[in-house]
Amino acid sequence: MNLNIYQLLKASLMEPKKQAAVRILPIGKIMRFIFLFILVLTIAAFIEFITGLNNVSGDLEGLLVYIEEIEWLLYPLAFILLFVSTTLYHFIKISLFAWIGMVILKARKRRGEYRHLWRTAALSVTIPTILSFGIGFFTDNAWLPLLISLLTLVYLYMAVKYYPKMPPQRK
Repeated sequence: MNLNIYQLLKASLMEPKKQAAVRILPIGKIMRFIFLFILVLTIAAFIEFITGLNNVSGDLEGLLVYIEEIEWLLYPLAFILLFVSTTLYHFIKISLFAWIGMVILKARKRRGEYRHLWRTAALSVTIPTILSFGIGFFTDNAWLPLLISLLTLVYLYMAVKYYPKMPPQRK
């Protein structure tokens, strides 16, 4: 199975069977998808940061002058910090959902390892992340994006259905 980035995105959006099948892909392919996804999220958040900074600083004239003086340092540093923090958050989230996926895997009596579920969880968090990111623009409610990210469990549950069954135990 050789999927490109677009096919991985498509699988992460609507195909639980392929989400389960990525467990056999090399980790490098999944990492490339994750980092590209994080880069897109970072760019969108950075644009929000820049426009929000311009809106806020328009009210404070002294701050605007100060920002214009250090702009060459502020924006690259802000982008790097935003990318690193987004990456850290995303990897922690994938890892936690992979551990929860292990519980789902055992409960459904399916065969798999943590590394397999980590790859599946990496695709399963895509839609909830996009939804919670989009909702964040329209509401100040901090709980709604968190609840939306729990949608990942639904995707994991559906993907685990396609993992191989445990062999019957001998008596």
